[in-house]
Amino acid sequence: MGKRVTGPLEGQVAIVTGASRGIGRGLAIGLATAGAAVVCAARTAVEQPGGLPGTIGATADAITATGGRALAVRCDIGLEIDITRLVDSTIAELGRIDVLVNNAMAPTRGRFEEITAAMWDESMSTNVRSLFLLCSSVLPHMVAVGGGSIINVSSGAAAHESNRHLPPGFTVYAVAKAALERFSTVLATELADRNVAINALRPGAVKTEQATKELGEEFDWTGWTTPDAVVPSVVYLAAQRGDGLTGRVLDVRDWGVTWP
Repeated sequence: MGKRVTGPLEGQVAIVTGASRGIGRGLAIGLATAGAAVVCAARTAVEQPGGLPGTIGATADAITATGGRALAVRCDIGLEIDITRLVDSTIAELGRIDVLVNNAMAPTRGRFEEITAAMWDESMSTNVRSLFLLCSSVLPHMVAVGGGSIINVSSGAAAHESNRHLPPGFTVYAVAKAALERFSTVLATELADRNVAINALRPGAVKTEQATKELGEEFDWTGWTTPDAVVPSVVYLAAQRGDGLTGRVLDVRDWGVTWP
């Protein structure tokens, strides 16, 4: 075991969805380095032949290897029963919930005439309905410890000004992320008096396993960042409460420039 980690989130417990790989894995490890005990949640508990690399267990192991505390919980955020089990397991094992990072998403894409009702419903269930279920499930536990922070990972696809730059096929995904942002800003007003901050964060173009699979290693990755580049802004947001930075739609590219 490595040296015990300490940091600004020492003593806090954070749940990160989509933590088996990509941005979620990077954020889980980053929050642990900042001192939080981290619950790594995702559907991938076992690597599948032909699937993307990474599991929640591997992420948890990377955290504990450096002296951090982590719990791996398999969770399909589209299923209410899984979300209930995730929250119950967190409380049973770690005793509290201070931070929730809603990172898992369904990258449903296709030209409008190719989108079926089932594809639309899956996107809305995973990208929007899950926000309601997760936030409502963790809120009582955050209130019980005096407050908390919710960070909803969005996308530049939600931005009205970026729509003209989106290639065909992003309609459903863009709508879902726009809903995520509006949900975040409106709910922040309601949660402020319970000392809970909630913000939406656009991470920018991040080179992940999924992006590499879609675009290929030969793609020109100039201007793209890594999951590690998202960590400092998320650690800062995780430390916020209802009387701090809340109700904002923020872009990682503006971190250190126009915010905090």
